[in-house]
Amino acid sequence: MEKPINLQELSPEEKLKYEIAGELGLLDKVLEDGWKTLSAKETGRIGGLVTKRRREEKKKEE
Repeated sequence: MEKPINLQELSPEEKLKYEIAGELGLLDKVLEDGWKTLSAKETGRIGGLVTKRRREEKKKEE
């Protein structure tokens, strides 16, 4: 049995991935079956949004 995921103990990068998965309606799927059950399109969408958010945060800091 897999250890349950504690969202408070994740790195900021991991938290962002889970947050975006939730926004896309994929969080339940990830929590139940893991990241490897997502399609390439779904993981690409998450990765793209992670990159976009990082760029936006970097611009705010400048």
